[in-house]
This record gives sequence, C-alpha cells and structure tokens, in this order.
Amino acid sequence: MNILIPDEWLRLFLKTSASQKQIADSLTLCGPSVEKMQNSVYSIEITTNRVDLASVLGIAREAHAILPQLGFKATLQPLKHSPLHLKSTVGYLKASVDPVLCLRFTAVLIKKVKIDPSPDWMKKRLQAVGVRPLNNVIDISNYIMHELGQPVHTFDYDKIKGAKMALRASKKGERLTTLDGKTHSLPGGDIVIEDGEGRLIDLAGIMGGENSAVDDKTKNVLLFIQTYDPASIRKTSMSLAHRTEAAELFEKGLDTELVILGIARGIELFSRLTNGTPEKEILDIYPKPFSEKLVSAQFELIEKRLGITITKGEIATILKALGFEPRWKGNNLEIKIPSYRERDISIPEDIVEEIARIHGYHKFPSKLMEGGLPTPPKNMPFTFEGKIKDLLCAWGGIEVYTLSLVGEDSVGNKQALKLKNPLGPESEYLRISLMPSLTSAVNQNKGNDDSFHLFEMANVYPPRGTISSPQLPEEKMVAAGIFYKTDFRKAKGIIEALLDKLNVPTEFFPDEKEGYSPSKYLVIKSGGKKVGEMGILENKNLIYWEFDLKLLKAQSLPTKKFMPIPKFPPQIEDITLVLPERTRVGEVLATIKKSDQLISNVALTDIFKNAFTFRIHYQDPTKTLTDAEITQIRKRILVKLQGAFGANLKS
Repeated sequence: MNILIPDEWLRLFLKTSASQKQIADSLTLCGPSVEKMQNSVYSIEITTNRVDLASVLGIAREAHAILPQLGFKATLQPLKHSPLHLKSTVGYLKASVDPVLCLRFTAVLIKKVKIDPSPDWMKKRLQAVGVRPLNNVIDISNYIMHELGQPVHTFDYDKIKGAKMALRASKKGERLTTLDGKTHSLPGGDIVIEDGEGRLIDLAGIMGGENSAVDDKTKNVLLFIQTYDPASIRKTSMSLAHRTEAAELFEKGLDTELVILGIARGIELFSRLTNGTPEKEILDIYPKPFSEKLVSAQFELIEKRLGITITKGEIATILKALGFEPRWKGNNLEIKIPSYRERDISIPEDIVEEIARIHGYHKFPSKLMEGGLPTPPKNMPFTFEGKIKDLLCAWGGIEVYTLSLVGEDSVGNKQALKLKNPLGPESEYLRISLMPSLTSAVNQNKGNDDSFHLFEMANVYPPRGTISSPQLPEEKMVAAGIFYKTDFRKAKGIIEALLDKLNVPTEFFPDEKEGYSPSKYLVIKSGGKKVGEMGILENKNLIYWEFDLKLLKAQSLPTKKFMPIPKFPPQIEDITLVLPERTRVGEVLATIKKSDQLISNVALTDIFKNAFTFRIHYQDPTKTLTDAEITQIRKRILVKLQGAFGANLKS
C-alpha cells in the first residue's frame, strides 16, 4: 500500500530541523520506505500490518521516534481537542448495530451547515495527495481520512427517514446505488445501513448511498465514524470489485480508539469551515471497549535476540518514542501497548524487532558466516522442475510468466472455470492450457527477427465433472514451450536432449490433433504412458511442446544404466539414402538401429534435398569386425529400408 504525505502537512505534527531528504532517508533506513520525493510530497510504501502508518499523523509518530536515533531533534505535536460527551443513546438518532459487524459506531449531528468551497490550504493539501476538492463538507471527510487514517462519512441528516439507522448484514440480492451512480446487487452478508423506511442508505465501509448523499441543498449533516469487521469489508469489496480508499483501510483492521480523535477533528473542522452547530451529545455505541494490553520481555532475551549490548535506558527511550509505556521490574520489562499497535505487537520478539529497527540495523556489527557449505538435501520440492529450467536456459530457452486468467477465446468451448467477478473479458476464465498464453507471448515479441524459444512452468486447470454436475477443476503443473523461427529437427533435438538429461526413456509416435498441422504432431510416451506432446501449430509456423510434470517425474529413472566402455573399437561409416517425400526420418533411424544387434549407434548427419546421410557405428564387444561382416550387415539394412520406405542408396 502506497500513500502520499506532503511535507508541509507532516510538519504540522512533526517539529524538526531535519530536511525533507533527511526525513526521507531516515524513514527508509528504520521504518516505512520512502519510494520517491516529488514536489515536496513523500511517496511511502506501507506494509499491510502497519495500517497505523497510513496517515500524516502515523508517519509523524514514526519519524518522531526515528529521527533522534540519527542525530536530528524531533518533537511530536499531537492533536488536542475539548472533552467529548459520549452517550450510548441520543435524541436525534435511533440506532441499532450488529456488534459483530461494527466494533464501534459513532455519530454526531451538525446543524445549519453552509455548503461552500473549501479554503485554499485544504484544497492544496488534498490535491497533493491526489484528491479532487469538491466542497467543504466532502473535503472535510477526505481531509480527516488522510490526516488521521480514519475513514469518515457524512449523511444528509434530513434524508435519513425517521432519523433511524439499523446496521446489519445484507440479504442476497438486495440492491443499493452508491455515490458513484453504480447499482450493486449484493451477494449477502455485506455490512449495510437501512433507515426508518427500510431503505438501504449506505454500503458501510466502502461507499455511501446515493439516496442519502450530501448536496448543495444540505442543511444538516450527520458526521459518521465507525470501525468495521475487517474480513467483512474485504469480502464485500472484492466480491463487488468495488475498491475504495476507505475499504483499503478498514480491511486492514483499524484502531477503535482512533474514532474519537476522528470525530473530535471533524467537529472542529465543521464548526470552523461550515459554521455548523454540533450537538453536544455524541452517539457512541462501543460494546467491547479496548482493554489494556501488556507484553513482557526479559532483558536477557532482548540482548540474545539482538546480539548486541544495549542499556535498559536506551530500550525504554526507544519504546516511549514509539508510544509504548515500558516499565522495568528488575530484568523483566513490562510494556503497555498503545491501541494503534494492538494488532501487530503480541510477543516479546515483536518488541525486540521494534527496538532493533529504531536503534538501526546499520549499527549492528557485520560478521560473515563461518563453517563449510552445507550439502543440499536430495529430492527437495521443485528440484526436478529447477533442473528442467536450468537445462532449457542452457540451450537458449527464455522462461516467461503469464497470467493464469484468460479470455473466452483461449478456452474455446471447453468447460473451463469462469470467474464470478472477472476484472474484464480478457481474464474471465482459468486457463486449461499454456498454449494460448505462450502464443500470445510470441506475438508480443515477433519484432525480433531472430529465432527464439519461450517456455513456462505453471498450473493449468482442466475441467472436471459435467455441465449438469460441475466440480472444481484439476490443478495440474505442466511445462510447455514454443519455438519461433526454428527448424523442427533442432527443436525436437532439444526436447530429446532434455528427456535424456532427465533420464526419462521415451518414444515419439506420430498422430493427429486439432490445432496442429496435418502430419506434424507427435505424442511422447514413456513406459507406455503419454507424458507429453509436440508439433507444429496450424497456420502459425510455431513449434509447441508440453509435458505433464507429475507424469514426467514419475518416469524419470534415479540412475542411468552403466555401460562399460567396449574393448574393441567401432567401425564407422556414412551411407546416403534417397528417401521418398514425407518419409519419417525417425522411423528410418529406428529401422536401421533394429536391423542388427551389432549396430551400436546411428545418427542423421546431413540432408541435401531428398538425400539423407546417416552415420552408422558397427561394434562387437568381443572382437573387431571385418569389412566382410560389415558388408553383410549393410546389405540387410538396405533390404529393410527398401522394403519399408522405398529407400535407395545414393550412387
């Protein structure tokens, strides 16, 4: 999650002599990473577990703790507010709340507001964080969210029928039109609010309803600040594909105590910018208030985990700067955790991590590891897959990563699993083959005139069940690749070499299959089982190959059969044969090899038009063959080739 923090806004809370660059460098070194600085605005990356940092105040708190450790004075200027009169019931709003869905429900009525443009200072700050100013009421909501990290919503109070609110889970199929004009059919279980007439007026935590929105005629505003169940917000936001800044904050689990700071800041800004009059009593429904959380850590454990000596005083100073309340009892440290760190601080090691990063990892001594390199364990997960990748890369292959989600044209009329909420038509289905993805990757790289080989190792999801009785698809790991502008024999040679290095005994059988050119498709079998396929794609001049990795691995032999070096040398000769068109050279090679047991090896070495040159090794393990014996073997070879293929010896 990335946030934008203007330097001018940050310095309202952080008093320091450090320059912008020094602040950015210090934060990056010991806290949230500042990705870049542009026009005096920090672009900061926030990790998911630190939602307390997703605001101007949060970054100010963090910088206040870090800067002194790096030699810069820093003082935190907290927001101050008058005492608030919190009540579980108020006269201006009757509310019923599901405590499982809403952890804290707070609201206050502000009367006689005047809708006007916001002041320039507010507009400038909002524009700096990417928010378009609209009017003072809406801008106040956005301002508080970015300043404190607490989403705020405002209702036109007079549009809430019966001055009643009921926060509950939605029913499947209920419909609500949000502020952006989109009408949603709710999947059920979503946090919604209905008014006294049963109308849905808010998709809570995500976006308000159009029928209760503030407009130019609004006179009375209900300032509304809550803390919602994170899982419910995440589920609804993803189900409806409706992502908002508020949802991104709520789904990470906000501090319930932050609500009070938010409503106090809201009252102050509404009074100042809209001339509105807030009710004295504030509705606050808080079934399970935050209770004090303590974490203990032994001094010995802290030193052992850090690996350095650090004084008790230094530890206490660091923790106090972060907002913790540490107390030493002998060598035992008791730490009271602030509400905004309650979710991510639970064990002593969490405390050690906070001490280490604020003290500065760069201050820790560097020491190289000692001892011998460990022997890598055998048969680790993905060892087989890694070997395939290494071999293919060594032979010029380029590994690619493509999306598992594809469009309808990539699955054809197969029963591929369709997403209920796709982001677009090009990502509606789980793919059932890597072929469309790799073909698309080739098309994106065709500007290169050189030949190349792309490959990928990933899951595909072939369908299971029937249309009337569907099941979840199979999850199958496959390796596949495409050769572009490559001779078929070279491509097949690479695949054969791969299988040889993997120690998988295989045979190639010609066959026909949809999507491949006629007579240009091969089934690859091992132990009588199909483990893969390859061939020339129809009308594309691309050579595609694919293996089922589970089956391929099962056929891989642990060791190769040892063949002792023969005592007697082979006799080697080349013969050139004229073969009829469409003769399968693989079958010719197999026929030559099977012609006599004294043929130890045969290979195709040259091609010129319809003339094919084969190099044959004749070898007897018990003696050196004579020319007469070789002549007899050659005659048998030629007779078999003539009968099987119509081959003739080139004169």
